[in-house]
This record gives sequence, C-alpha cells and structure tokens, in this order.
Amino acid sequence: HSILTVVLMPRVLICLHVFVFTVTVAVMSIDLGSEWMKMAIVKPGVPMEIVLNKESRRKTPTVVCLKENERLFGDSALGMSVKNPKTVFRHLQSILGKKYKNPQVALYQKQFPEHQLQEDPVRGTVYFKNSGELQFTPEELLGMMLNYSRGLAQDFAEQSIKDAVITVPAFFNQAERRAVLLAAQMAGLKVLQLINDNTAVALNYGVFRRKDIDNTAKNIMFYDMGSGSTTATIVTYQTVKTKESGIQPQLQIRGVGFDRGLGGFEMDLRLRDHLAKLFNEQKKSKKDVRENHRAMAKLLKEAQRLKTVLSANVDFMAQVEGLMDDIDFKAKVTRTEFEELCADLFKRVPGPVEDALSAAEMKLEEIEQVILVGGSTRVRKVQDVLLRAVGKEELGKNINADEAAAMGAVYQAAGLSKAFKVKPFLVRDAAVFPIQVEFNRETEEEGVKTVKYNKRILFQRMAPYPQRKVITFNRYNNDFAFDINYGDLSFLSQSDLSMFGSVNLTTVKLSGVGSSFQRHVDAESKGIKAHFNMDESGVLLLDRVSSTSLLGNTISTLFGGGSPEPAQNITEPVQVSVSVYTKQHSKHYVRQVSTDLVLKEIVSLLLKEEKGGEKSGPTEAEKEVEKTVKPQKKTKISEDITVELIVNDISDPTTDDITSSQKKLQDLTDRDLAKQEREKTLNSLEAFIFETQDKLYQDDYQLVVSEEEKEQISAKLSEASEWMDEDGYTATTKQLRERLSQLKSLCKDMFFRVEERRKWPDRLAALDSMLNTSSFFLRSAKLIPEDDQIFTEVELNMLEKVINETTTWKNETMAEQEKRSPKERPILLSKDIEAKLALLDREVNYLLNKAKFAKPKAKPKTNNSTSSDKSSKTKSTDEETVIPPTEESTDAKTGRSKSTTHLPLDSSSQTHPTEETATTGWSTTPEKPPEKFSGWTK
Repeated sequence: HSILTVVLMPRVLICLHVFVFTVTVAVMSIDLGSEWMKMAIVKPGVPMEIVLNKESRRKTPTVVCLKENERLFGDSALGMSVKNPKTVFRHLQSILGKKYKNPQVALYQKQFPEHQLQEDPVRGTVYFKNSGELQFTPEELLGMMLNYSRGLAQDFAEQSIKDAVITVPAFFNQAERRAVLLAAQMAGLKVLQLINDNTAVALNYGVFRRKDIDNTAKNIMFYDMGSGSTTATIVTYQTVKTKESGIQPQLQIRGVGFDRGLGGFEMDLRLRDHLAKLFNEQKKSKKDVRENHRAMAKLLKEAQRLKTVLSANVDFMAQVEGLMDDIDFKAKVTRTEFEELCADLFKRVPGPVEDALSAAEMKLEEIEQVILVGGSTRVRKVQDVLLRAVGKEELGKNINADEAAAMGAVYQAAGLSKAFKVKPFLVRDAAVFPIQVEFNRETEEEGVKTVKYNKRILFQRMAPYPQRKVITFNRYNNDFAFDINYGDLSFLSQSDLSMFGSVNLTTVKLSGVGSSFQRHVDAESKGIKAHFNMDESGVLLLDRVSSTSLLGNTISTLFGGGSPEPAQNITEPVQVSVSVYTKQHSKHYVRQVSTDLVLKEIVSLLLKEEKGGEKSGPTEAEKEVEKTVKPQKKTKISEDITVELIVNDISDPTTDDITSSQKKLQDLTDRDLAKQEREKTLNSLEAFIFETQDKLYQDDYQLVVSEEEKEQISAKLSEASEWMDEDGYTATTKQLRERLSQLKSLCKDMFFRVEERRKWPDRLAALDSMLNTSSFFLRSAKLIPEDDQIFTEVELNMLEKVINETTTWKNETMAEQEKRSPKERPILLSKDIEAKLALLDREVNYLLNKAKFAKPKAKPKTNNSTSSDKSSKTKSTDEETVIPPTEESTDAKTGRSKSTTHLPLDSSSQTHPTEETATTGWSTTPEKPPEKFSGWTK
C-alpha cells in the first residue's frame, strides 16, 4: 500500500488560506491593463501564482498583431509595431463601449494615425478596417487577447481553464463593462466576475494583513497610476460579524477619484513628440519624421525607455539607429526637460485624491497611509507632487505595484469557484456613478390634466453592490414606460462628461398592465414592482417587472364574515392603500376602520349588560363576534408584466453578430494551430534527419546495422535533407508527415535492435533475482512440517514447474541468441522476459496471500510430566533441521526473504536464518502482513 501525502508550505497555509476540494479545476485572473496584462492561477497544489508567458516574463504587453497569414501576441506583436505599425493594435480599453463620435475615439485616432477607424452603421460604435475586406471591432481584438491569455494560463497550469475573474477600471460605466463581458464571451471564457482593479488591489493588501484587521476601522488610500489612467481609492478595513461565518474581515470602498487621461502613456507620447522635434531640428532629412509611422513607432519605443531611465538619472542620451532613410538619431534629454513637457500632467496628480476624499466625505487626517500602485508611480516627479498633496511623511510602497491586482483577483476567483475554499474576506464594492429611474405621470387637479416628471434614485453615488432594489409604481392601471438613466454627474469635469457617453441607459416599456389588473378586480392593487439587480460585476440588470395584488378584505364586515356580499344596513369598508392613494382617501380609510371598531365595542358592551355586568372570560357569542371582526388572511398575487428594453447608450450586438464574431475568432485560432502544427512537424522532420545521420556513426548502431542497410538509410536521409532545402519549407503539413513516416519506417528495425540490446541487462538481472527468490521460497515452503503445512502439493508443484520452465527458456533462448548476428532480428525479446517475470510474480503472490490469511493448526494438549521431555526433543530436532543460508537471508518475524525482487542478490548481505524461521520455514502468524512480491516493473 502506498500513502500519497500533499505537503503545503506553512506560509501558504497562514497567509493565503487556500484549501483544495476533490475537484481539480484551475481558475485564473486577468489584470487587463491598457499597456500590460498579468495573469494568475489557482490550481490544486498551487494556491496563487503569477503566470509566466512564453518568454518567462511575469507580464505581457496587451498587444495583438494581425498579419496576412498569422497573428502575433505580446512581445512578438510589440516588436512588429516598429516594422509594420498598421498591423498592431493596442490600448483598446480607451475605445471600448464608445460611439464613433465620442471625443475619446478622436483622441485614439490622433495617437495612432496609422489605423483606419470606421463607424458601425448599426450600433454606432467603431471598428478597425484592416487590409482587404477584414474588419475587427475592439471587442473582437480584446477577445483575441483574452483567449491568448487563457492559453498561457492553461500551459502554465497544465490543464484546461474556463473560469476567470477580469479586472476593469473602477470608472468603467455600464457600456464599457458590457463590452468587456462581450469580448470574454467571444473568447469562450466564463467570467465569474468583473472586479474593479482598485478593489482587487485592496483585497490583495487585506488578505496578506488579515491579522492586523480588527473592529477598529482603518482607512487606507491606494493611488494607482497606470499607463492610461489614474485612480485614487479610499478603503476601510474592519472586522464585522456575519450570520454565515461569524466575525470576518471586510473591506469597504468609501471613495473613488479618477483621471481617465492621466497616465504614463501620455508622458510617453509627449517624449516621443519631443524626440521627433529634435530630429527635425537636426535637419538630417528633408522629410518630416512625424509623417512616417514606422519612425514614430521607433521614437515611441525609445521614449518609453527614456521615461524609465530619467526616473533614476538627471539626463540620458536617446538614440535610434536607422530612424528614417537609414539616418541615425541621437539627442540628449534631461529630467528637467521631461518635467517641463509634462508639467500640466503633474499638476493633475492631486486631483484624484481630492475627488476620492470628496466622495468618501472624509479628510486627509483620517487616512492612515497612502500606498502607491501602478507602474507610472515610479516616475519621481509623480511621487514628489503626491507626497506634498497628501501631507504624509512618506508614501507606502509595501505592495507589489505590478501584480497586486492580479493576485487579488485570483483570490476572488478561488472564492467564487466551487473547486476551492478560501477563508472569507468580505468585499463591499461601490458604484462610482449614481443611477436613477425617471418617468412621467399624468395627474388631474380641478379638472385640469398635467404631466408631472418624477425621478427616484436607484443607486446613489458610492452605493455598495452587489445589491437588489425594488421600485413600486402605484398609480398606473394601464401600459406605461420609464427610463433608467445615470443620476447627478456634476462631480465629473466637462472633459470627462464629453467622453462619458450617453447618460441615458435604457427605456423600459411595459405591456399587459391593464389586463393584469382586470383579471383580479376583487383584489387590492399594490402597484407595479420593478426588480433591479446590480451584480458582482457592477452591471445593472432588470430582473423582472410584476403586478402585485392582495386578495382579501383589509377589515371584514361585522356580520359578513369576509363574504363578498355586504350585509344590509352595514357599510362595507373600502379597501384603500395609503401608499397608493391621496390623503383624502387615507382619511376615509381611517374613518371606516374607526367605525368598525366602534361597532365591535358596542356589541361587546351589550353582551356584558345581558350578563349583569359580570367580569368573566369571553362567552361563546363574544368569541363568535371576535371571529367575524378579525381580518381575514390575505393572499398575495404576483403576475409578470411583459417588458421591452430599448438600450440608449450602446446597443448589444445581435445573436447572429456574436456567432459570426465567435466563428471569425475561431477560424483565426484554427489557422494559428494549423501553422503551429506544421512548424512542429517541420522541426520534427529536421531533427529526425540530423539525429539519425549522427546515430549511424555511434557504436551501438554500427554494431547492429549492416553496410548495405547503412548505405540505404544514409541515402534516404540525404535525399530528404535535399528535399527540405528545396521544397520542404513550402510543403504542407501532410507532406511533411508522410516524409517523416517514411524515414521512421525505414529505420524502424535498426532502432528496434538497438533498443532491445539496451534493455537486456536490466531485464535479465530482474529475471535472475526473481528466479532466486522463487526458488528459495519453494525450498522453504517444502521444509514446513506436515502438521503445519498450509500449501498443497499441487500448488508447490505448479510453482516448481514455472521455475523450471522459466529457467529452461532463459538458458535456451540466451544460447540461441548468442549464435545469431547482432545485425539480425533478436529472438531474446524484452517483452518475453517481462511476461516470464509476471508469471513468476503471480505464482509467488498467490502462495504469499494464502500464507497471510492461514490460521495455525491447534496443538494436542499434553500433561506436564512429559512437556519438558518433548520440549527438549523438539529442540533437538530443530537443531538437526536447520536450513543453511544458501542464497538469501530471511526475516526473523516473517520468515520471508529480505532481498528485493528487482536486483540480483548481494552475497555480502546474507545472514543465517534464526532458529524460529528455520523450524517452520514460513511463519503462519506474522506480526505484520508480508509484502507482496511485485516482480519486475518497468
């Protein structure tokens, strides 16, 4: 029996608290940045780990290159941006969920003038017009990147992955979030959650500091400046009591401030333009370098390197070889020049901090620490300005600025997956943009009809989610419509508002309202209820709309007992909902209730007077009155209303469009896989030719191959090599496979002879060991006294027969093999040796198992006077039948061989058997079960 033990590192158990169930399914996270993306996985045995890409790097450029016959991703695609920038697509986040007329699209066109952006005539969004008839939407290109990231994670995890948590900026609105989900759907990913990147960072920070969190609230600000944007987030950490898990740590997003255009990429662009200006001033070329897309791509790459170096040096020499028309460029740039170029950007650094404090309604004094996140916070000027703005002694750098979001998101993925269990860490995220419901209602006062505009706040700014809300429309008896829009966005700048997109989300049209109420005319209307849900991804959903009614009188009549027919001379109470009708109706409702109570009291007094004013318990008559006056139980009636949604911001593509996009992406993936398969086959063919040509001159192969066979194989290899040089690199995968198959078939016998000769030593040694062990066991079994014998004569004879036949076969086959030439096919085959080993192993194991469960035979009782004599006689007999140690030693307790069944016996390790084992040969009551003879194994 073997025991498999999985040992987890104590650090993982203490800090990460990830424990695996029996289901072995990996999950992943994708930190989707505008310039870089980081992936992390959780799988059995690997609680949390960053995925390494094909270049063994921990982060991958968010870039895709679409050439005529291939796709490139990551670093390979980024390298193509210098050679052919038209085929390279990046920074796609900024135009997700945007219409063609959005200022953000115009800005993207200015930053990447090599691309042709067109307007989708149906959705109004943008798409890239590629060479020929190919065109791709930003969602399709992002879907390619997500599919590539999943492939990297699957290679790293060595198993299939479908579930993922994807990070998005906290300021993404509804249209942008839906666009990311659409891209993931095209990539075939199941999104467990879209998590805000600042929330993922906060979760990662809290998980590693779980012990420091108590019931005292601690406010931390995370300042995240990435490539495309900047976000400041105020997070409160505190332990709270829950019904499910008791006291657990919790993080709550209190305030968020952001600047969509403040990031490292804008600094890169300004440095690029500065370098282009310097090159033009050198007047080495009559052309303007800014009109050359390839030259500007080279300058952008150098600008990115320059920004990094200037963070640690006061100046640096920028240089690009062959910038344009084979002209080299070289110029000195100082940190002061860089800071002057980006002076207005650095002035915007404190803005997100102020906005976050305003949203949280907090002061800087309440913030315990400001922690830096994001690659662009490494710019020295950014840190200097931020330090002055927050008024702290120092900025926190105790978190991995690049990987914190990916690690926090993968912890959330493990928690959401059914395959893992993590220690709870409660997350209360917040909606950055308020959402409200707006509708018009017709009112009539003094015969004059007017339309009144109404709005109800659905989710306030910084409202926590996930959360469900229900809004009730009371005064509608017929079909109507209402709008779902963003609320007050006055906290946004004019620039942000222009890029925000439509503030109108959805128009909801309801039909069947009137018919729903007409089917329940006897019931009391409780209005139309719209059920909203903002899910874990921050996406607003309208779950359903229903009409609700209550069946049963609010106050039953005195004598009617709740009967629908009113009694004579008694006013039936009017059922009125205070929340539905006007104040006048409400007064009537209260007055009717009072009337019924007075009637009840009068009846009670009359009954008491009849009894002479006795103060006793209620009589049967009083109980009957009590029953008639008590309100009857109401029945709630709910009926779904037909809903038609008209999307006002960005309409979702149709099912056919999504299917078409999925097919387009799958065709590209299949083409890539076919290309990879061809390259793999080509490499295999090349390797086989070179390796076999080399093997023909090795001693092992020269021993088994004749000169004629050697010349034939060598000629075929040379022919294949020449074919490879001329036609092989344009051949199809099928042709390459056929050529490789022909060569392998030709060399098959040669390889077989070499392989067999290499296997003989180990196989024969194992067979010798098994024969020795079996023979010793047989001799020991035969020496067991007849009274104690547990094996039958047939069983022992069968073992002896197998031993003899195996020994004979071995000797004869080896003798015959020695007569044959090494160049002939051998008759001593490794598979035959293995079969003989298995047969011996089976026979010995059968006898061992029988001995294991055998019970000792009862001894006849003798008197004391003769016991000593018999004992001495037995002892004397024992001494005469001691078995001398011939080939193996035996165990003192079990009497079985101590030698292994795989290796030849070592004579130096043999010892004499003990007296106990010598007398019995095999112990029938061992202290522990004897191990099995496993025989030889591969």
